[in-house]
Amino acid sequence: MFYEPKDGHGLPHNPFNAIVTPRPIGWVSTRGSDGQDNLAPYSFFNAVAYVPPQVMFASTGAKDDRDGTKDSMTHIRETSVFCVNIVAHAMMDAMNSTSGPWGAEVDEFAKAGIDKAPCQTIPCARVAEAPAALECKLTQLVQLPGAANIVAFGEVIGVHMREDYLVDGLFDVTRFNPLARLGYKDYSVVREVFSLSRPGE
Repeated sequence: MFYEPKDGHGLPHNPFNAIVTPRPIGWVSTRGSDGQDNLAPYSFFNAVAYVPPQVMFASTGAKDDRDGTKDSMTHIRETSVFCVNIVAHAMMDAMNSTSGPWGAEVDEFAKAGIDKAPCQTIPCARVAEAPAALECKLTQLVQLPGAANIVAFGEVIGVHMREDYLVDGLFDVTRFNPLARLGYKDYSVVREVFSLSRPGE
């Protein structure tokens, strides 16, 4: 099968997200200039550079109570900082709860019963029990084609890792099983890993 997205795919559901998988989930916490906290998951998320460490995530929707975007991007425009929390399998239901179309006045931490902890380098809350959290300083916002498609790039200026997931100096993802996004309504869990050396290593 071949299709051009501009012409449609002719399938019951859009296959694009099922093709580009698995995708890590960036559980992004922000705080607005008014002090309002927000927490929302984004599956268009990844690391993009080592030195300095940098990440990106894309928001692809809009809410009626925000100007063409969502709470996360509104807060980032106001404060130029955000925190990316890593999602363990055990946090699946809490993460999903924060994905709802809640009003700008709603604190998703409280709504989902998630404990907050303060970030160290930025004025923002983080998920206290997350396996890891990346404190980020905004480097640029990029408007993509499409009315609500905005990408935030951030430099990671602070890193939190839970001590119980460090094994012999390595961050062991099999201890917490990160959640990954697939297509449609599907998710996956990392339970098994293997090593592969590059040629010459």
